[in-house]
Amino acid sequence: MTRLTRPALFVVLLCLSLLAFAADQAKLLYEKGADAEARQNYEQAYDYFKQAFALKPKDLKYRASYERTRFLSAASHVHRGQIVRDGGKLEEALAEFQKAAEIDPSSFIAQQELRRTQQMIREAANPQPQASAGATALRRRLESAQGPVELTPISNVPITLKLTEDAKVIYETIGKLAGINVLFDPDYTSRRVRIELNGVTLEDALEVVSFETKTFWRPVTPNTIFVAQDNPAKRKELEQNVIKTFYLSNLSQPTELQDVVNAMRTILEVSRIQQLPSQGAIVVRGTPDQMALAQKLVDDLDRAKPEVLVEVAVMQVSRDKLRNLGISPPTSATVALQPNITQTQTGGQTQTGTQTSGSSNSINLNRLANLNATDFQVTIPPASVTALLSDSNTKLIQNPQIRALDGQKATLKIGDRVPVATGSFQPGIGGVGINPLVNTQFQYLDVGVNIDITPRVHAGREVTLKMSLDISAVTSRVNIGGIDQPVIGQRKIEHEIRLKDGEVNLLGGILEDQQTKALSGIPGLASVPILKYLFSQTNTEHRENEIVFVLVPHIIRGPEPPRSNLDMLDVGTANALELRRTGSKPAATAPASGQGAAPQPPQQPQVQPAMPQPAQPIPQPPAPQAGAGSFLFDPPALTQAKGATFTVNVMLSGGQNVYSVPLQLNYDPNQLQVVNVSNGGFLSQDGQAVALVHRDDPSTGTLQITATRPPGAGGVSGQGAVITLTFMAKTAGQSALTITRGGARDPAMQAIAVSGAQAAVTVQ
Repeated sequence: MTRLTRPALFVVLLCLSLLAFAADQAKLLYEKGADAEARQNYEQAYDYFKQAFALKPKDLKYRASYERTRFLSAASHVHRGQIVRDGGKLEEALAEFQKAAEIDPSSFIAQQELRRTQQMIREAANPQPQASAGATALRRRLESAQGPVELTPISNVPITLKLTEDAKVIYETIGKLAGINVLFDPDYTSRRVRIELNGVTLEDALEVVSFETKTFWRPVTPNTIFVAQDNPAKRKELEQNVIKTFYLSNLSQPTELQDVVNAMRTILEVSRIQQLPSQGAIVVRGTPDQMALAQKLVDDLDRAKPEVLVEVAVMQVSRDKLRNLGISPPTSATVALQPNITQTQTGGQTQTGTQTSGSSNSINLNRLANLNATDFQVTIPPASVTALLSDSNTKLIQNPQIRALDGQKATLKIGDRVPVATGSFQPGIGGVGINPLVNTQFQYLDVGVNIDITPRVHAGREVTLKMSLDISAVTSRVNIGGIDQPVIGQRKIEHEIRLKDGEVNLLGGILEDQQTKALSGIPGLASVPILKYLFSQTNTEHRENEIVFVLVPHIIRGPEPPRSNLDMLDVGTANALELRRTGSKPAATAPASGQGAAPQPPQQPQVQPAMPQPAQPIPQPPAPQAGAGSFLFDPPALTQAKGATFTVNVMLSGGQNVYSVPLQLNYDPNQLQVVNVSNGGFLSQDGQAVALVHRDDPSTGTLQITATRPPGAGGVSGQGAVITLTFMAKTAGQSALTITRGGARDPAMQAIAVSGAQAAVTVQ
């Protein structure tokens, strides 16, 4: 038996030791978790609480801490992931969101951000994702839908045009210069007008012509426009419509959504608009210009409201000083018969004895003649000397803080709700011997500190506060109609003030000063100057009560009006709402190689430090490609005196079916100045008029030129001078004329490959 008992006892002791160790370890982990939580390190606190809960899963304290910090730890990972994702580190953000989802699988925001980040990674890997195999036809159609058509001309060289022609011819001429197609409404009736344009963009040229001819145009494709007569019916029929949903993220009241809708309907004349208060969204259908202005209104109106933190200090200082000094002499005396007087009859004799029962203040009439002083008792109250001084101070400070949105009322109530009877009634029932019950109605009054504040933030960091401060307390009770009613003392302020941010303002300084003096003693003697201290008592009380309200507003978020609102915006006319776009910078034409390249900004000409001397071989242009044309300068090298004027021809060799020639030429603006650009004769060899437009930028030394044959005319072939340039030599030195970008186009505005050229200029 002993052999079995000893091992069992050892096992029991071992289990108890392990349990005690586990309890101590869990407690230690819990303390570490509480310390980490106090330092707002929620992730570490979650780990400690999780380990403590695993050791003692039945302890509710450990479980509550574990559950609480699990949410906070997951939220911390989500916040860190959002910051990392905003920095462009998608993989690190994905890891943070995965940790958050593992810690708290019920966190919806963690799952949402995880899916969003995964989608962003897929889009980064595949910029143009294809529609999924299971997508419906409508979904594929929606995914392939495009936004509003934007006009993208092939050539954006400034247009210079002087014509007196039919409106259709003018539209077609501008279209040929810019490389766009022009379509006309079958109902459009053209008329002859005079147009004079000097160095305007394509958008401006079309606007001028449409204004002059009472027409309007809209893009159909990036290089095609449709022209029709300008009237409301045609605009409604032909103008393109787009749809967009605007989500407002700063709504605080349902009426704010209606305000934005009313503004769109009134200002933009948008009739197809639907508000969705449950989603805080607006669905709008209209023209692209109306949609752009609607976006501007949403950006201007849907802004975070200013917020104000109002610091309220209610200070009450009370002082009660009481002094009671003097001697209270006896003011009354009591005379009574001795209680031992009584008579008893024994054997016909009268005896006097001690009263044991009966009335103590009664006496036989036979004894009246024998009364003396010993038969009476006189009682005189004692005199008392009082010397008391009491001085008490009470200081009460309440310092609440109220945070409120601009224009929104904020209320703070600290105190009790006291019932007050407002009326009673008796039901119309009852009979003989029946007293119907009386029903009393009560309402509850807020007694304590009641503060109502409505802030309004102004420019210049000033705040207007419309406020009501009420400090009340139950001072006493009174019986009215058999009902005990409270008497409420009240100190209230209602006003409106304007303060600067952080300005301290004192309100409602109420000072109560109450003095009470009471004298009690023997009449006559209490008024004698010296004897009054022996025969009277003086009671003096002095009470002071002061209440001060202090307000300090702090602007947490100020108004941020968009800077774009400082400028006016051209939105067309009262009958036609449209945006007037600024002309874009001139884009380069097709490169000489004939391949479509993105337009590049003009570049400074590269001036070599030492140009070849005339005696040396002149640099030759690159050899033209087989079947392609080439530009040449005639002459390829020049030597001119300072201040002289000279001409250079830009030649085109090997051109086939050439209709238009756009090019860009760079020169040194410090040494040369462009004087004139004229037609060279190659494009007008059959007698057709040539439209020549150019733009000179003397600050960068960039000259852009476009020579175009009239609409309907075919192309020309061969060799000749396309443009004649006139320069003036400004300073001595060596420079170069270089065609950096250029080419040719056929009547279908298709690019023709043309190689560039260079010429050397020496100024002595």
